[in-house]
Amino acid sequence: MYDEKIKAQILCMKWGPLYSAEYVNKLYGMVKRNISSPFRFVCLTDNSEDIDSEVECYPCPEIELPEQVRNKGWRKLTTYAPSTYLYDFKGVWLFLDLDVVITGSLDPFFSYEPNKDFVVMRNWSQPKKNIGNTSVYRFHIGKLTYILDQLLENQTELLKTYSNSQTYISRTVKEIVYWPDSWCILFKVQCIPAWPQRFWKSPVLPKHTRVVAFPGNPNPHEAEVGNWPVKRKIKRLYKYIRPTNWIREYWN
Repeated sequence: MYDEKIKAQILCMKWGPLYSAEYVNKLYGMVKRNISSPFRFVCLTDNSEDIDSEVECYPCPEIELPEQVRNKGWRKLTTYAPSTYLYDFKGVWLFLDLDVVITGSLDPFFSYEPNKDFVVMRNWSQPKKNIGNTSVYRFHIGKLTYILDQLLENQTELLKTYSNSQTYISRTVKEIVYWPDSWCILFKVQCIPAWPQRFWKSPVLPKHTRVVAFPGNPNPHEAEVGNWPVKRKIKRLYKYIRPTNWIREYWN
């Protein structure tokens, strides 16, 4: 239930078998340790079994898209639906993907550029293309409904034009604002040493980092033990990492 006294509202989503309840519980634990004010933590999910009781769970909203894409990143666009479709959620929310490791205070994410409707992590795999990475974004419920509306109204054309939801959002949102560069980083871009140094140097945690995102492989539990899953053995020549010991410190 909406409470004006709670200034920090965090939202995550879990659907399908990719991530277990443990990922939700670990994310909640990291948030709890890194926010100084009262907060609300909500998970939109199709299976709330084994999720901690402190986490508010609601059914994961459906999205009317073709079956081959509806359960991919496009489903996150339901966060731009009107409040009436999102269980009457109100106000400003910070969305966090499940596969992130929080390494610093989240307080500044709620005070940075407070009048902006959409603040997002930069996509460091394509830093010059002005694309946001929606592993970490702040938004105001009900103010970005046009992003979802346009997709649903023109989905055939837009799904052909945009190969992923992040590019579509970045090209459609009226104003895109990025978090300070040091706050949010990609594990594979800023943490893993360049080849061949990764064979004898462990992944690093840059100074001032607050959130490390792990899109694709490896996931945090894999990176922690030095496992980078690959489908083809030849890729092991360059997709190699040593154990990442600092994950154990923060990801719990």
